[in-house]
This record gives sequence, structure tokens and C-alpha cells, in this order.
Amino acid sequence: MRGLPYLFLLIVFSCSTYAEEELEGFDNQIKSYVKDKKITFSKTEEGVYYNIKQQGIGRKIIYGDSVLISYKGVLLDGTLVDEQKKPIWFAVKDLIAGWKYTLTLINKNSVIELIIPPQLGYGDHKLQKIPKNSILFYEVKVVDIH
Repeated sequence: MRGLPYLFLLIVFSCSTYAEEELEGFDNQIKSYVKDKKITFSKTEEGVYYNIKQQGIGRKIIYGDSVLISYKGVLLDGTLVDEQKKPIWFAVKDLIAGWKYTLTLINKNSVIELIIPPQLGYGDHKLQKIPKNSILFYEVKVVDIH
């Protein structure tokens, strides 16, 4: 359950405000990362970059659902910040904003990669393994929806 504290902290830490220049800087870092890695990502209106590696089956996830997921989160330099190998249940509404905006694009048995800018992740708060203003890369596997 070590991943639970990081994802649940959205409720406490999601109120950071950034200047437009800072937001553009984060977006430029992500664009550079994607270009350097030669990977293709789409971008949500809110600013989360995503790649659906495997579209699952059934209905799409909705905000009021709980999801059984496993995931791995790293900084853009590859430093591991959080990993949940054994699937764990989360209420979608309790997850960080970047996850909320993208999990609704997929369904059960899906795999999605996410690049989440700080304003949709943990903002300017330093956590145990996550520095302030970190851009995070996650791979999320949805095992079930309830």
C-alpha cells in the first residue's frame, strides 16, 4: 500500500497556482521529452499527455467509479518515485487531477502512459521521493472497475 499516500495527497496539495510562463515551461519540458524519446502522445485539454498502449473492454471509467489498478511512476530522468505492482483499489475522485482527466478515456484491462505536469500532479509541494514542481511519467494498468 505504499502508493496510496502519494495518489491520495491530491486532496491536500492540489491548490498550487502557477504563472503562465511556468505552465509553458512545464509544457515545453514535456514536449522536449516526448521528442527526444521519439514517442507519440496525445494531450488533453487540461494539459496531460497520454498514450493508450492497450484499450480494454466494456464501458469507459467515470468519475464516480473505483478502479483496481497497478502502476509505476517515475520522474522524467527515470528516477522511480512510486510503484504499485499488486493492484489496489482507488476512488477516481480521490486521485491526482492528471489521473482523473485521463482515466475516463479508458476502460477495464487498459494500459495507459501519462505525463503529468506539476499543476495536475503534486504541484510545488515536496514529497518523500517527488521534488517540488516535478513532471511525472506513469504507466497505469486498469484491472477492474466498480
